[in-house]
Amino acid sequence: MCDLPKFDGSEGEYIAPSKEELRNFSELSSLLVDYVQIGNNRRGFIPVSESRMSAPIVLVIDECLDEPHLQHLQSSLHAFVDSLPPITRLGIIFYGRTVSVYDFSEESTASADVLPGDRSPSQESLKALIYGTGIYLSPIHASLPVSHAIFSSLRPFKLNLPEASRDRCLGTAVEVAMPIIQGPSAELSRGFVKRPGGNSRIILCAGGPSTYGPGSVPYSLSHPNYPHMEKMALKWMENLGREAHRCNTVVDILCAGTCPIRVSVLQPLAKASGGVFILHDDFGEAFGVNLQRASTRAAGSHGLLEIRCSDNIFVSQVVGPGEEARTGSQETFKNDEALAIQMLSVEETQSFAVSLETREDIKSDFVYFQFAIQYLNIYRADVSRVITDRLPTIDSVSTYLESVQDEVAAILIAKRTLLRAKDSNDALDMRKMLDERIKDIANKFGSQMIESKLFRFPKELSLLPELLFHLRRGPLLGSILGHEDERSVLRSLFLNASFDLSLRMVAPCCLMHREGGTFEELPAYDLAMQSDAAVVLDHGTDVFIWMGAELADQEGNSAAALAACRTLAEELIEMRFPAPRILAFKEGSSQARYFVSRLIPAHKDPAYEQEARFPQLRTLTTEQRTKLKSSFIHFDDPSFCEWMRSLKILPPEPSWEILKSSLFRCTQFLPFS
Repeated sequence: MCDLPKFDGSEGEYIAPSKEELRNFSELSSLLVDYVQIGNNRRGFIPVSESRMSAPIVLVIDECLDEPHLQHLQSSLHAFVDSLPPITRLGIIFYGRTVSVYDFSEESTASADVLPGDRSPSQESLKALIYGTGIYLSPIHASLPVSHAIFSSLRPFKLNLPEASRDRCLGTAVEVAMPIIQGPSAELSRGFVKRPGGNSRIILCAGGPSTYGPGSVPYSLSHPNYPHMEKMALKWMENLGREAHRCNTVVDILCAGTCPIRVSVLQPLAKASGGVFILHDDFGEAFGVNLQRASTRAAGSHGLLEIRCSDNIFVSQVVGPGEEARTGSQETFKNDEALAIQMLSVEETQSFAVSLETREDIKSDFVYFQFAIQYLNIYRADVSRVITDRLPTIDSVSTYLESVQDEVAAILIAKRTLLRAKDSNDALDMRKMLDERIKDIANKFGSQMIESKLFRFPKELSLLPELLFHLRRGPLLGSILGHEDERSVLRSLFLNASFDLSLRMVAPCCLMHREGGTFEELPAYDLAMQSDAAVVLDHGTDVFIWMGAELADQEGNSAAALAACRTLAEELIEMRFPAPRILAFKEGSSQARYFVSRLIPAHKDPAYEQEARFPQLRTLTTEQRTKLKSSFIHFDDPSFCEWMRSLKILPPEPSWEILKSSLFRCTQFLPFS
């Protein structure tokens, strides 16, 4: 029996006469059902092959770069166009003080139409481009030589000005790119309207802030009117992003270099359009990989998420890449109280975190949930995905706690927390809030020890405290990152990320190299820093390879271990977007601090606690353990056990087998020793 509203327009209740009859209704017998409309009776739909459904891409490129950054950018751009499918339509725009729109009609020659950057383009100038004789959007198979010529024509910035003081009309460049990627309002062919598959995509390659024209800010933060101008620029960029989204165009912003990019101004442009904002150290390998993955990731459009619950349950918060839909944008049902979310993009790399609350005590035996997602896929077919489930109600606290998945609970808590941590001061407050959350759980669901002020944490949630400890001291809430821009970008990525990526960004996965090229999975503790070993640490947006000093001195063995670690790292991030950077370094080097700061400092704990939480120590000889202990440098960061005791809570009993199974998804294709 089903008592939820359904897309088929029924009264909402159906009793099947038999199991065989029930199987004829997939929405009643399956947890997840997809409805796909591919008929040609819809206006604007033309069934065409996959090879013709490639969405156009326009590259908008900063031309105010110095020689070292420019060389890396050119290499990445040349590799990028070589990687594109032949049928991909590409446009190229450079911007500095002016906007240069490159014309592909000149074979093997870089030729551009130039527009002023100090103001928005006029309708007349845009019409002249779109309806003129130039070709500004061309398939790669017809324009590859001229694309290479255009990239090779880039020259280093000539004037002797600091990077932050160079005129960049970034906003105007994106304004010009949007009508270029749309083309004429409709291309008529044999009486049908042809539309590109999926979202069109503008990829902005920036090396500095927007400092000229619409959406710009002053060169210096000390400008007397900077706060007001920043606020105006932020609003302008957000409106531009909304207009791009309305035109089915995603704006991805890929930044690199050492110049402050003013993330707060540019981020609304990417967010409102459904795109991503990524920071890179330079325009090298990681930038080039992300450039390619940004262009090839499948993205649907016109997404709408509807959430329905039993009457006594309501949605209190949704975190993810969307915003509450306007009234009338969703299909309505009789007595329907669904929450509708307008999805800014529809991608497998993203997710929504939904928080629910009860209006009153639940007296029924079950509660029901239905999630309906409607969107256009890359082939412009209408897809309606319906997920329906029911959960039993219980009156046992222990049974309730056993049903909670530690990792899911940690990510839900993390997303709610990060939503409020907008700057470093907020992050400090949120760390304190996490401490209080742990204490509340222990007080309400744990038990106080006899003749002690310490509380026992509920054994059913034994993994949760350690996951939240990683969160409070890691890059999302801790002090690992050096600049507020980095934290802001990482926070935005995390709030929209899929569950698997979110889990890796909170709790790193630690793998130690063993003989024969195998890897052993270990807790992410600093006790893994053994001088004769190599360790891979996957922290979601960064992957680190740490080589012990003793191993590094063995030339043959160290080369083999490093090669195996690199192979593993590349396999771990093969399909991940954004592509993490891979950093390799030796024990004791300056870069090793990136690795050390992400591990739980357990070296100060008593030996019995170390062995209980890091069983691999039992395999070491007395000499090896002495050497390991002497290698650590004292600092004030508390270990996990010290932190728990500071909260008046006994650290939960370690359960590495449970933790290992939860982390297994990151290495399930690997042989374990």
